[in-house]
Order: sequence, then structure tokens, then C-alpha cells
Amino acid sequence: MQELVQNPIFVCGLAIAVSIGFTFAVRAFAHKIGQVAKPKSDRWHKRPTAMLGGVAIFLTVAVLFAFLTPKNTDSLVILGGSTFLFFIGLIDDLLDIKPYQKLVGQLIGALVIVGFGLRLPLTGSEVIDSAITVFWVVAITNAINLLDNMDGLAAGIAAIAAISLAVGFWNHGQISDALLISIFIGALLGFLVFNFNPASIFMGDCGSMFVGFFLASSVLLSDVGGGRSRGIFTILAVPVLILFVPIFDTTFVTILRKLWGRKASQGGRDHTSHRLVALGLSERSAVLMIYGFAISAGVLALFVSRLRVTQSLALIATFTVALSLIGVYLSKVRVYDQAEEELASKNNAMFAFLVDVSHKRRIFEVFLDLILITVCYYASYVIIFGPIESSGEWPVFSKSLPLIVILKLFAFLISGVYRGLWRYTGLSDLIIFTRGVVLASALCVFAILLLWRFEGFSRTVFVVDGLLLLLAVFGSRLTFRLIREMLPGSGGERTRRVLIYGAGDGGEMVLRELRNNSELGYQPVCFVDDDPLKQGKVISGLKVYSSDDDISKLCEKMEISEMLVSFRNAEDEKLEELKEICRGLNITLKKAEFRIETVELD
Repeated sequence: MQELVQNPIFVCGLAIAVSIGFTFAVRAFAHKIGQVAKPKSDRWHKRPTAMLGGVAIFLTVAVLFAFLTPKNTDSLVILGGSTFLFFIGLIDDLLDIKPYQKLVGQLIGALVIVGFGLRLPLTGSEVIDSAITVFWVVAITNAINLLDNMDGLAAGIAAIAAISLAVGFWNHGQISDALLISIFIGALLGFLVFNFNPASIFMGDCGSMFVGFFLASSVLLSDVGGGRSRGIFTILAVPVLILFVPIFDTTFVTILRKLWGRKASQGGRDHTSHRLVALGLSERSAVLMIYGFAISAGVLALFVSRLRVTQSLALIATFTVALSLIGVYLSKVRVYDQAEEELASKNNAMFAFLVDVSHKRRIFEVFLDLILITVCYYASYVIIFGPIESSGEWPVFSKSLPLIVILKLFAFLISGVYRGLWRYTGLSDLIIFTRGVVLASALCVFAILLLWRFEGFSRTVFVVDGLLLLLAVFGSRLTFRLIREMLPGSGGERTRRVLIYGAGDGGEMVLRELRNNSELGYQPVCFVDDDPLKQGKVISGLKVYSSDDDISKLCEKMEISEMLVSFRNAEDEKLEELKEICRGLNITLKKAEFRIETVELD
């Protein structure tokens, strides 16, 4: 038995079972006393849902910690501070206290943690490190609170972050800390059984405050950064990556709400998760996609703790580029009314600049290419020489990097790389990118020949660098187009799910038009065609169904709101048949040729 309680997997499984029992009981109790969240315009749920789920999470952690895990001062302080925040949140759930009162409670909890010597060792100054740690704990606590905006999101992200933390503890021999986090993970997963979409219970502020404070404080136990010898970058990078999703979402929402003149603490449907749903994803799909981001960041945090600083920087830069591409796409999703947007634009010069998509895109492209150029140049040295810090190539790399970046950006500018539109990126653009990369490589080789006579430089590095950069530049632009095609249009609630009748050239052209013009508010779902050779095939990600099938049932299954006929010479008999189907389902029938025109059903 002693061996079992020292096994994090067993402890986590036991915590899951205990949490399920507590959550079931708390849900029934919440309904009995009327602690139920009713649907509101600025909230996401559509039916009354039990609150106080955080009670189950807290009880699971507190009870199992008392009976299973070794005790030390740090773990007792963290659980004590988290308990204090749990009761602050519980009071808020029951009595609805002011935001500043919750902030005072968070500051008290953070100061207790710091007072017992737990802090981020960033500067060597106790005062400065203590101030940074207090900010860290309060910020993460509020980040988890803000992230609790969709079924299963906060609990799932916290569990993923905690798993990354537990693996780091275990790898560094921090067994008691790993066991404590395993209990926490199990408590979250057990609660998630009832909280994942469709949720039957919410954690409430007592849950989000406890979970956020516990996570932020537990990071302070970590030796994942490897101590002060690893440097400030790694010490800070690891916890930031572990909690990347709540940090990103909070920063994103806070900035946008400030620009809109809204309070950062007020509720709203402008979080990352809401924007994904506004694009047409289901609530579950949006949450699972964010889970994927969190898992990627957590895995990256474990790699960063073991790699050299330069290698860590390269990995983080690549990860940043990937998420930036998605972020740029999400930034175009409209979540506020157009009238409100125009008012904000008139009253806020900075807002007016930020909504200028053309400026944003070009500036983003330049910064993106700056990162890609640096990463590819570094990667080419690693491929040829191995870790350049220990191979003697670092001085050559570092002295030439600024020149390489400047010349390549200049070459991209004059070769037309920045003239294209990403949404239309295709094979024809590959010629432009190839021309830009070849010109960039030639300028770099010529400049190095003039300045340093190529002494100490490798010609092979520039060949590999050119190939990597071409793949990176073309791939980044093409990825943006793929994201557009994978995710539906950004019509929000106005998005109409469309069946395209006719899977020929006209149908494919209609599909491209709908995907490239999100302002039309269409989300193509599937094709229907009379040709047996096309049936069952997939065109640009959409399946082609047979017209012999029951189209009415297909429309109901796919939740179709409009049907588009893509071929010009539709027979009158076929149109009448489709009209009859659309009348029965109360959906719109339209004919898409060079323009979309409505077909009268009467």
C-alpha cells in the first residue's frame, strides 16, 4: 500500500474517483439551495446550471492531501493560501462581493506565499523578486477566473498545465510535490466529467480562485527551470509556457476591452474560445482546439527546461510563429456590433489604427519573417555543425546574424514578397518567394565576401539556410490559407450553414468564393451531386453526397439553413424538386452563378 500511495498515477486515479463523488453531491446540494447560474446575454450557457463545483475540487485536494501526501512547509503554505482564496471565492459566489475586495484577498494570499520564502528567482533582489511573484500569483489567479467562460475550458486547461508541472517535478525528484499536483489533477479531471460540454455544474469563483492560486503558487515549487544557473530566460519561460493559454487569453481580452472602453473584469463573449465558436466551430471543438494549444505549450515547457538557451529560443520562436498565424486570423473575427465598433474608432485613435487590417498585416509579416530568418539561419548551423554553442561556430553566427536579417528583409521587400494577399497564396506565389530567397542568399554571400572574405563561413550553411527559409516563408503563408479553409467563416451568429448542390467546376468555384469572402456569412458544409463518380469523394475537405439519398434528412442532420445550386443550366424539374424540399424544411434556396440570387419559393 505504501508503494501505491507513492505512485502519482494511482493517487491521481483515486482523486478522480473522490472528485466524482464530491461533485455529484455538490451538484445536488447546489440545486437544493438554489445556487444555480441562469442564462444571461453576456454569458455562454443556455440553461440553468448548478454552481459551487469548486467546493468539490477543494474538498478532494484537502482531504487527500491530509491523508496521502508528505507534508512540508511549502506545501502547507500553498494549500493554506489556496484555501483562503477558496473562501474568498465562496463568499463571492454566495454574496457577490466587489472586484476590489477579491483583489485585496488575492494580494493577501500572494503576500503570505512570498512571506514564507516562495518566489521567482529572477533578479537576485528579494524585494524585486517578491514584487514580481505577487504580480505573477495575482495575474494567474485572475487569468484562470477569466478563462472560466465555456464548458470544461478552465478545468481542462488547468489540468493540462498541472500535468506538465507534475512531470517536471517527477523528473527532478520532487516526489512529494508531484504527488500533491497529482491529487490536484485528479480533482480537476473528476470535476470535468460533469463540467465538459454540456456542463451540469460550474466551478464558480470559489473554484476558479482556488485553482488559479494553487497553480500559480505550485509553479514556485518547481526546479523545472534548473535554478539560477539556467538564467532568467529559462526560469521565466517555463512557468509562462506551462500557463500559456490563460496568460494569452487574459492579455488578449484585457487589451481589447480597454480599447473598446469596457471594464476588464466584466463578462463578455470576446474570449479566444468565443471567437473560435464565432467562426462556426462547435463549443466542444473550440475547447478541444484550445486544449491542443495548452498541450503543445506544456510539452514545449518540458523541452525548454532541458535545452540550451539558444535552442529554447528557437523552439519558442517557432511556437510563437504558429500561434501568431492563428491569432492574426482570430483578430479579424467580429464579436461586437458594427455601430459599437465605429463609435470606438471615432473615440480612440489607437483603436482606429489597430482595426486597420492592412497595416496590421504588413507589420506582422515583417516581424514574422524576422523570426523565420533568424530561426532558419540558426537551424542551418545546427544541421551542419550540431549545437553551435559548443562547436566554435557561435562567434561567426552571432556577428553575421544582424547583417543577414537586414539583407534578407530588404531582398524580400524589393522582390515583391510583401505585395501578395495570404488568403490567395498558391503555387504561383512560390515563384515570387523563390526569387526573394535566392536574391536574399546572393546578397548575404556577396556582403560576407566583401566584409570577411568568407573566412570562417561555410557555403553549405547558406545552401541549407536558403532551402529552409523558402519552406518557412511559403509554408507560413500557405498555413494561413489552410487555417482559413479549415475553420469556417467569421460570420458569428449570422453564419449560415450551406449545402452546395453540384460538385463540378462551378461548385468548387462557389466553395472558394464563399470561403474567401467571410463577409457573406456562409459556412459551406457539404456537396450533393447527381454524378455517381463524384459521390463519396471529398472536394476541398467537403464530402459529396448522392442526390439519390434523402436530401431532407441530410439537411436536418447537417443543420443546413440554405441550399445553393452551383450549375447554370439547372433543369426546371430539378429546381421544382429542390424548391419542394426547401419549403418543407423552411430553408432558403439560392442559385449561385456569377452572383448569388434568391430563387422564389412561391
